[in-house]
Amino acid sequence: MWLLASFVSLSAAQAQTKTTLVQNPSYDVFNPITKYIRLGDVEKLSAWFSDNLEITVLSDTNDASKSQAKQILKSFFDTYKPRAFDIKHTAGRDTMKYALATMVAGGDAFQVTIFLSLQGTNYLIQQIKIEKQE
Repeated sequence: MWLLASFVSLSAAQAQTKTTLVQNPSYDVFNPITKYIRLGDVEKLSAWFSDNLEITVLSDTNDASKSQAKQILKSFFDTYKPRAFDIKHTAGRDTMKYALATMVAGGDAFQVTIFLSLQGTNYLIQQIKIEKQE
């Protein structure tokens, strides 16, 4: 019982920290997302996924659940191990943000587009698109 109470308390504290950071105008929500993509850490990146999102990888577009999107990205990162990920442009409004980035993975270059929407008090990934650069 104590372990469950500690877990719930920790989860609430993490949610409060995330909420506080999102409400802080100087906080860049793309910093953790960038970090997890660079590492190819789908597990941590998926914490930023909306319950349902659109994911496009190499021209294959899917409306996916959070767990389906995790599998799609895991498969991509298994084939294309990220070596570099750099955001080139960000923009947005209070309820929506997007970023355009370049990624070098598996010896190839990719253009990545990420759309976030404000859901409750957190920004979550609503759409991610990974296309090979020609």
